[in-house]
Amino acid sequence: MTALPETTGKKLGLVIDLDTCVGCQACATSCKEWNTGGYSAPLSDQDPYGADPHGTWLNRVHSYEVDDGTQSRTVHFPRSCLHCETPACVTVCPTGASYKRAEDGIVLVNPDTCIGCKLCSWACAYGAREYDYAEGVMKKCTLCVDRIYNETLEPEDRVPACVRACPTGARHFGDLGDAASPVSQLVAARGGFDLLPEMGFKPVNKYLPPRDRRDARQATPATPAPTEDAGALTSRFFAWADKVLSR
Repeated sequence: MTALPETTGKKLGLVIDLDTCVGCQACATSCKEWNTGGYSAPLSDQDPYGADPHGTWLNRVHSYEVDDGTQSRTVHFPRSCLHCETPACVTVCPTGASYKRAEDGIVLVNPDTCIGCKLCSWACAYGAREYDYAEGVMKKCTLCVDRIYNETLEPEDRVPACVRACPTGARHFGDLGDAASPVSQLVAARGGFDLLPEMGFKPVNKYLPPRDRRDARQATPATPAPTEDAGALTSRFFAWADKVLSR
């Protein structure tokens, strides 16, 4: 089985804001576009225009109706690899194809040594592994490792494709091992949380909870503007007219 590094130089990951995600699927489609020609290429599809389309997507967005008894809302939940600190998908791999990088903590799959046994997908508590039926190997989010270190790109483009594409700024990228980093400060300020912390895999990616909504019943009533009665308004008008005509 594959061993994990004792420590990692960084903990690169994503912070996803469930309050501002609108479920537009821009992250999923940009991920598919970038990675079908990048490290994980190809990301194959089966019967894409038929009755049962399916294929390899490294990022998926699920939408749920949530009702706590006082208010109802739709929550859009993006799901991809969380790049856990202690990922079971790595330690279960019999060939070493699934591994965690010591320099930045990114979890990757080497397609040349993957035998497609699917043990990693069974071990992943988050359903983040994708089996490519055309290629016969497992694939997953790479945090666009071939993009974030690409010095031929402009600095603002050296982030995962999903982060760059998000129109509402719901996705953030950075070093979650650095308490002073913008992503770590965002998690601290908004009460960011781990997904399924009881499983003990210590996911690096964090989620920011939706904020409470205010509806018409909860909103503070607006103070009505003072009004004048019709008689007072008429008197003021005639006083103004008399002043003008007396000049």
